[in-house]
Amino acid sequence: MTTRGLVLAVTGLALLYGSLAVAITIGPADIRVGDVWSAVAAHLGWGSTGLSPVRDGIVWQLRLPRTLLAAVCGAGLAVCGAVMQSLLRNPLADPFVLGVSSGASTGAVAVVVLGIGGGAVSLSAGAFVGALLSFALVLLLSHTLGGTTDRVVLSGVASMQLFSALTSFVVLTAADAETTRGVLFWLLGSLGGAGWTDVWVCLGVLVVALLVCLGYARVLDAFAFGQDAAAALGVSVARTRLVLLCVTALLTAALVASAGAVGFVGLVLPHAARALVGPGHVRLLPVAALAGAVFLVWVDTLARTVLDPQEVPVGVVTSLIGVPAFVLVLYRTRRAR
Repeated sequence: MTTRGLVLAVTGLALLYGSLAVAITIGPADIRVGDVWSAVAAHLGWGSTGLSPVRDGIVWQLRLPRTLLAAVCGAGLAVCGAVMQSLLRNPLADPFVLGVSSGASTGAVAVVVLGIGGGAVSLSAGAFVGALLSFALVLLLSHTLGGTTDRVVLSGVASMQLFSALTSFVVLTAADAETTRGVLFWLLGSLGGAGWTDVWVCLGVLVVALLVCLGYARVLDAFAFGQDAAAALGVSVARTRLVLLCVTALLTAALVASAGAVGFVGLVLPHAARALVGPGHVRLLPVAALAGAVFLVWVDTLARTVLDPQEVPVGVVTSLIGVPAFVLVLYRTRRAR
């Protein structure tokens, strides 16, 4: 690792560490950074908290899992965006280009509104299954149409429109006003229901996906020169694309199932990471993960406090911040041409 890479890694980890510690203290309850570490140490068996049961519960059961899930979701979406942009050779690609978020929305609506599963299936489980069904449809369509990169994108658009239409139809015809409001809040992205199970599941999927993507880092570098060039360098284009599409779709499905559709993180953060470390994926993917984690921790903190006691869907805040950044990306792309 170069000196610059080491400095960026240490800086990124320090920023993430500090962001997690400080973000947990922000809110109506009077919590200090020392209280956070006391609660964590006590629950890990390293002593007693010295906090009241209420304050301990606020840290351990409410704010800590929510903040950690925000970091995991931000990191995962940024990694998926970086991989998709390189794999599809499209700077405007994001983790949702495969229609995963629309499928997750349909699955969640089917459970909440239609009652599929009879109460035995949770919203997250329904969303995860719906996301996988949408991705399976994309694979089927793209394979039938020839399997090229543009066919994958077009298949994702078709799947997205289909599942979005199904979601709208179910909500409009079968949901009451209160159910509709709750579903729409989740669809816009929300970390309000975060629990430790969500954190561990998403973190496990993120670690596996990141390791797989890092294993294909050199191959992703070759894809920057086009599929023909990658094939000339000995890359199995079809196999590599299938593996990476499946890995990113699985990670996106897990994140969307836990937090809803949080937009623009996977679109904008990879470009910010490239501006820092360049296009090489060995450096790009870890930096994108750290940048996405820090970004979403602070966006979620803003979302839950800016209109306190009312909470703003985190996807709304990422869109408000992401749109100007997206315009900047378009402007830079235009100037580069």
